[in-house]
Amino acid sequence: MNALAAEKDVVGEEHWTRKGDDVDLFLWEKYVPESGGKPQHKKGTVLFVHGSSMASTPTFDLHVEGRPFSSAMNYFAVQGYDTWCVDMEGYGRSTKTREITCDIANGADDLAAATDYIERTRGAGPLLVYGISSGALRAALFAQRHPERVKRLALDAFVWTGEGSPTLEDRRKKLPQFLESKRRPIDTAFVQSIFSRDHPGCAEDKVVDAFAKAICALDDSMPNGTYIDMCSKLPLVDPEKIPVATLVMRGQYDGIAGFEDLTKFFEKLPNPDKQFTVMAGISHASFQQKNYMLVYDVLGGFFARPEPLYKGE
Repeated sequence: MNALAAEKDVVGEEHWTRKGDDVDLFLWEKYVPESGGKPQHKKGTVLFVHGSSMASTPTFDLHVEGRPFSSAMNYFAVQGYDTWCVDMEGYGRSTKTREITCDIANGADDLAAATDYIERTRGAGPLLVYGISSGALRAALFAQRHPERVKRLALDAFVWTGEGSPTLEDRRKKLPQFLESKRRPIDTAFVQSIFSRDHPGCAEDKVVDAFAKAICALDDSMPNGTYIDMCSKLPLVDPEKIPVATLVMRGQYDGIAGFEDLTKFFEKLPNPDKQFTVMAGISHASFQQKNYMLVYDVLGGFFARPEPLYKGE
């Protein structure tokens, strides 16, 4: 079966759940159905967690003509996973009406509600969780709060204390502006700037254009909470309180993730089943890069790793 034919076997299903009394969260599921039409999850269930400036489906279920598996969800569905993503409150199709900044802690609350729903709907058990940028912070805080719900945790473009991050150093200059409002405007030019700020050339123009179009079709502004948190409140997670198997992924040119900051975080993770990988030729938005298949390979290898039989005395 060739790649394009395999992608055609993937089906998508829309879901909704509630957080509290007044927040609706949009979830999107993709899978290759078994003979009875139900999702197959022979290898497990993956939950993808998006970042600060885009909703979930543009990040994880992007379509680019002539670029097979631009959708990470399609790729992992074809491998035998049941795949999910969720729009955080304030993003995409989820509720945007509350007068809050939608910070990292609120995103971890969203993940608690989303995983409640996935477990009720599919009986999936502990999930394989991938988060990118502020989504990695949300995922890490969720794993810290609910380790029993996470089988394996992958943190991409992650930041711990913020040391050695040129992107955050530059962003802090705008902190007073972020504090003045709950949301900030975004447009195509803003999305393009994500790909030019670290190392231009890591992504194809047609991919950036498709990504920008998909993002702006859902949102013309984004919550300020994650920016405020990352500029003024780090660290937000304690690595010593994350007991699950963890993968730290850093793009070679990523301006968010300071290398020494990440290695110090990695050293403190208590689970010996852990991995730190630097991804060659990658800047910030890993799944939209020219080397995206390298990213899938790293992530897929970690998700498929057998659990240790012997864990020491």
